[in-house]
Amino acid sequence: MKERLCKLTDVKSIVTLMITLVFCIKALTGSTDADDLMTVFTVIISFYFGTQAAKKERRDE
Repeated sequence: MKERLCKLTDVKSIVTLMITLVFCIKALTGSTDADDLMTVFTVIISFYFGTQAAKKERRDE
């Protein structure tokens, strides 16, 4: 568990979580388009999970 918490402090993870939080707040306050939100959110989440999958794949080899 402690190892997972340390991994969350990775810069990439912090940036991903912060951008997601900002866009969630913007969506709740109505200051952004739903289309803009979905585009940005999809790119961020895809990048984050894509890099995680690549790391796992390298470890498994």
